[in-house]
Amino acid sequence: MNWIAGIGAVTVNRISAFGDFCRFCGQTLSFLYEGLTRWKNLQRLFPQFFIVGTESVPVVMITGAFVGMVLSVQTVMQFKGIGRDDLLGSVLILSVLRELGPVLAGVMLAGRVGGGLTAELGTMRVTEQIDALRAMGADPVRVLVVPRFLACVLLIPVLVMYADFMGVLGGYVVSVFIYGVSSASFFRQAHLLGYFDIFYGPLKSVFFGAVMSLICCYKGFRCRPGAAGVGRACTESFVASSMAILALNFFLGMLLNSIYAFLYGSRQFV
Repeated sequence: MNWIAGIGAVTVNRISAFGDFCRFCGQTLSFLYEGLTRWKNLQRLFPQFFIVGTESVPVVMITGAFVGMVLSVQTVMQFKGIGRDDLLGSVLILSVLRELGPVLAGVMLAGRVGGGLTAELGTMRVTEQIDALRAMGADPVRVLVVPRFLACVLLIPVLVMYADFMGVLGGYVVSVFIYGVSSASFFRQAHLLGYFDIFYGPLKSVFFGAVMSLICCYKGFRCRPGAAGVGRACTESFVASSMAILALNFFLGMLLNSIYAFLYGSRQFV
């Protein structure tokens, strides 16, 4: 019966951890209005803008460029084989804007930004800086988590736009200058892309940033003592954030596609 007891203990621990995470999320969301309206809280937000946004621009731009280039390499010969070069640009642009750009940029940012958040907050917990904030009467969630959460939610959509732009540019360069697709053919059907397609990825990335920041900050706040505890928390935060982004992408894609079908109906590139 020991293995049954072990399964029960693991289940109870998982449910307890999930409840603790939900409470942590509730505490973070309860401070959002205060974090956006008080000048002292905004002063904590500006450094996070630089860390999350400015320092991540090279990563997402390189990621987006190679996503578009690889997608062009894998699709251009198929479209040439059926004589539909005019569809290449629209399919590539739509794929980058809707799926590949936001998802791969989100996964990369989960490693670059999320890992940094977990390591920073985990080190503060191990060195008892979080306990010191509580002793001084400050709420660590309001002081430490809310600025990082807001920075991720506000700036990750902007970073995804950078990735989308570089993805389209990379696909264009490879298709036109390497495989000889005419520039006019590449953009022939691009005029059918609407505002919904352009903001499809950034809209999803708002949720990616929220989930990623909450998971990574929670792992940092609850990491175990010692250097091994911080390292394990960073690994767990990256894995959990990546899985959450992929799962959330599926459900958001279904929801947004339903909204798109309701608003515009089906559309074919011809």
